[in-house]
Amino acid sequence: MLAPVILAAARSDKMRRIVSAAPVTRPVVDRFIVGESLEQSMTAVRTMADRGLEITLDVLGEDITDASEAMRARDAYLALVDALKPLDLGVRAEMSVKLSSFGQALPGGHDLALKNVLSVVEAAAEIGTTVTLDMEDHTTVDSTLAILAELRGRFPKTGAVLQSYLFRTEDDCRALAGEGSRVRLVKGAYKEPAAVAYQDKAEVDKAYVRCLKILMAGDGYPMVGSHDPRMVAIAQELARRAGRKLDEYEFQMLFGIREGEQERLVAEGHRMRVYVAYGSDWYGYFMRRLAERPANLAFFLRSLVSRG
Repeated sequence: MLAPVILAAARSDKMRRIVSAAPVTRPVVDRFIVGESLEQSMTAVRTMADRGLEITLDVLGEDITDASEAMRARDAYLALVDALKPLDLGVRAEMSVKLSSFGQALPGGHDLALKNVLSVVEAAAEIGTTVTLDMEDHTTVDSTLAILAELRGRFPKTGAVLQSYLFRTEDDCRALAGEGSRVRLVKGAYKEPAAVAYQDKAEVDKAYVRCLKILMAGDGYPMVGSHDPRMVAIAQELARRAGRKLDEYEFQMLFGIREGEQERLVAEGHRMRVYVAYGSDWYGYFMRRLAERPANLAFFLRSLVSRG
């Protein structure tokens, strides 16, 4: 019941100020975000790579208000590429980008976001890695998938994210289940209206399984974005039925969540990629993590009580 309230607060400037000013917030934020600097993110990458984990890196920032901010976001990702190059991890360390941070919502934003993200995808390809386009609210889906199609013409390993709570997602899975396609399937973390998205958790879960069946039976590369033990087990069974080898799909989880499960999957020979976010613009990302799982919110509230 609290999730819609939290998601609404994620885009409230007033709530941003209140949460950011709370003394307890920083220690809790640190559970989900590796730090604010590029150097801190590289320390985390090296540590996780040594443990057999793969990584996708997100420079935090979204809903920018002018083209100069979009350029700064692009430059931050280009700096990230430069930092990754000497580590020589290839696709073991890729990047995730939100096109809103590249100007997608601005006037002429589709073309601006395409231009900015193309620079990052080109630079990533030069060091042997790739980029996945994060999905945001439902109003951005058509633009994001159109940009994906443009990028995949030259860089076929460019990945996409699909959200099972949207009614349209099963059709999008069918369209993206072809050879070479990389799709991260998640349940969804934005406040969406009942006209476009399932509102009931059980219906979202059912849709997730239907979408996962499509991706596992297809010719692409499914990326299972879930912390739900039941969904992890279902994905393993669907992969087995589809005759997929362990390197023909992967699991993805957020930094700071279910770390023991991440280690277990690696020990079993699975590809396990951790979504690592860093940067100073952490508020929207942090609030969506609280809304996604009651355990995250309980963790935050317990900290408020114990430290308040």
